[in-house]
Amino acid sequence: MKSFWIKIKFGMNNKIYWQLFSSFWKIGTFTIGGGYVMIPLMEEEIVERRKWLSREEFLDYMSVSQAMPGVFAVNMATCVGRRLGGIRGVVSAIAGNILMPIAIILFIAIFFRYFRDNDVVEHIFMGLRPAVVALIAAPVFRMAKSAKVTWSNCWIPVVAALLIWLCGVSPIWVILAAIVGGLVYGKLKESRDVPPCTPQNDDNQV
Repeated sequence: MKSFWIKIKFGMNNKIYWQLFSSFWKIGTFTIGGGYVMIPLMEEEIVERRKWLSREEFLDYMSVSQAMPGVFAVNMATCVGRRLGGIRGVVSAIAGNILMPIAIILFIAIFFRYFRDNDVVEHIFMGLRPAVVALIAAPVFRMAKSAKVTWSNCWIPVVAALLIWLCGVSPIWVILAAIVGGLVYGKLKESRDVPPCTPQNDDNQV
């Protein structure tokens, strides 16, 4: 009887590893245009379909993955895999995420010289570029709602984007400034929320 339950538990553990591998394999295979284009597919797979994370948790994991050194997609796979399956979950998620892109890159590297000047290929990429912009822009509005961006604080992402785009400020400095600003704001809010000390009435003392 004990061995029966051990087999069931082992099968359930293996199931989550296979789900992590297959989900991130899908994300890595059907994404064209870079790591941030993965966001809509990641959100659909991880939040809506699998329900592994809430939208707020997904946004937090995105922030951590962006702040961490390395590739955004691999960082996301690491965070989600660690959350659901420990070290083996990390290996499963990362393996699924990078397997197909590596195979495609190797294929392109080998045969690129044969079709780099092909008009059909050039037209395909010309059509993909606007779609990639839309894929990046669409989750921005959904994440803005989850991040509780309102008219009172919408200037923060606007200023950050302008600093990176127009002024050439490194995103590292923007991230560090956001961390410091968040800590300062949290401390100021805590100090305002603390009720003032009311002096005791001497008439009540005998």
